Amino acid sequence: MAKARSVFFCNACGFESPRWLGRCPQCEAWNSFDERPFAVATKRTASASARTTALTTGPIALNEIDGGRIARVHTQMPEFDALLGGGIVPGSLTLVGGPPGAGKSTLLLQIAARMAAAGPTIYVCGEESAAQVKLRAQRLQVEAPLLVHAETNLRVVLDELERARPRALVVDSIQTVWLPESESYAGSVTQIRDCTQALMEFAKRTGCATFIVGHVTKDGAIAGPRLLEHLVDTVLYFEGESNGEYRILRAYKNRFGSIDEICVFAMHDSGLEEVANPSELFLAGRDERPSGSCVVASIVGSRPVLIEVQALVGETSYGTPRRLANNLDQARLAMILAVLERRVGLHLGTHDVYASVAGGLRVSEPAADLGIALAIASSFRNVPLPQHAVAFGELGLSGELRAVGAAARRESEARRLGYRDLFTPEGYRDIAGAIRGALG
Repeated sequence: MAKARSVFFCNACGFESPRWLGRCPQCEAWNSFDERPFAVATKRTASASARTTALTTGPIALNEIDGGRIARVHTQMPEFDALLGGGIVPGSLTLVGGPPGAGKSTLLLQIAARMAAAGPTIYVCGEESAAQVKLRAQRLQVEAPLLVHAETNLRVVLDELERARPRALVVDSIQTVWLPESESYAGSVTQIRDCTQALMEFAKRTGCATFIVGHVTKDGAIAGPRLLEHLVDTVLYFEGESNGEYRILRAYKNRFGSIDEICVFAMHDSGLEEVANPSELFLAGRDERPSGSCVVASIVGSRPVLIEVQALVGETSYGTPRRLANNLDQARLAMILAVLERRVGLHLGTHDVYASVAGGLRVSEPAADLGIALAIASSFRNVPLPQHAVAFGELGLSGELRAVGAAARRESEARRLGYRDLFTPEGYRDIAGAIRGALG
């Protein structure tokens, strides 16, 4: 018999407490504790311990570990493989999140079809029936020998996986599957934690590359964000508008590669197609660039990407001017405006300022400060920047321009795309001199 008791869980991070708390001591969320029944099944614990003991082989010397189990698997999608650090690592657990309609199920179905061509691959559909998955596969023209398992009971799925021993597994989604041993409803913090731990144990033990889909909350974060992010190896998240043509997939956590890498997809009727050169996508329509627009050489992950920063400055109709930033840091924008008004003499205190990054890519690195400042000054004076101009550099509070990392790679990417006029800290010492050189 299982001994039942009642505990309180934080629905934001999964922190457990024997009593109700107004504020979570781990994630500092207010009013996030819910009471859930919690059971300790002694039989299940004993059987699990016996199975784990039987599978344990003891410590292994590092030079004796079989390298074949850690060889990366390529998906024939070069941009996606680069996002993961060079391919899929066997035994890894990857979480894919994003808003509804971003393309999570479409992307994972395409990846599963490519993995099925090299070995047994199972697609567990908890949100859709097998017939609905078949309709999507026909639309995506998927003809690989992919195994579809329409089941939400994860214990049944794991028993089937023990017999089939697949090379790859996709669970869509983690909020819909449940374990009968866990006395809670599907999608709760308890079920998400137990199901993810069961999938992680199976993936590490068998070397099966596992992908799980995570829902998002109304705030745009993955449901149970800290709980899932701590358990999995890699966290991939779709950014940008889900109703647009392009999708941006970013790596927020990656134990097998660098973070902040991006992969840009174009959504078509046949599925998601990779965009090999994101710089050309983010600079669409640059031949007719008006005032208030500046091209910035940014580093996203490990690759240089050229983006377009746009600014609009107009006289305010209210006592307090508005400062809005889209895909930019709001605090960084306020600092740049203060420097422009104090060090350059631009009287922006009676003007509304709107700044945005075209294309939906979010930029937070300080190297974009100079490009943002030039775009604001260009809009304020209504003078466009030179047609083939690109800028990058960090802006200090005294108005000086500071050097940034990977300057040579930024300059090389800009010249490869035909930009000749460079506004960098190497060419200008302060922001006033850069504005005079750019706007005259």
